[in-house]
Amino acid sequence: MTAPLVVLVGPPGSGKSTVGRLLAERLGVAFRDTDADIEQLAGKPIPEIFVDEGEPHFRELEVRAVREAAGTHDGVLALGGGAVMAQATRTLLAPLPVVFLEVALGDAVKRVGLDAPRPLLAVNPRARWRELMEARRPLYLEVATAVVNTEGCTPEQVADAVLEALELKNP
Repeated sequence: MTAPLVVLVGPPGSGKSTVGRLLAERLGVAFRDTDADIEQLAGKPIPEIFVDEGEPHFRELEVRAVREAAGTHDGVLALGGGAVMAQATRTLLAPLPVVFLEVALGDAVKRVGLDAPRPLLAVNPRARWRELMEARRPLYLEVATAVVNTEGCTPEQVADAVLEALELKNP
């Protein structure tokens, strides 16, 4: 079975996509983002999926996307911020090298802004982000092989820390 070299999890603004692309480049492998897979599968952006079909439907698509990517992708894989909420996803992640990119609210806000099209952060984004983190942080920690704190770090520094934490070659 094929499996990812690195799986990145964390909240919106933690740098999963940016750091994931850097890691893939450094390791000479492909980068894949399950949010992009979901949009391709559904034929529309994630905010529209939430509006048209609702969050439960989106979460079903997310579990399918993670299952497919975890079993076929051998590069760097970034998961959507809420993917860890599903027990099925956490079970899939158990044997994989998962890194939780931890981020402070202030850094997340700087990175994604509070006006970005993120359906779960649409109303009172700061309070909602805190609520999401309270619910998700224990799950990020449950699936994580390693935790990398991104506070005050550049994407390059975070990529270095991920490679070091997983003891992967940094060419």
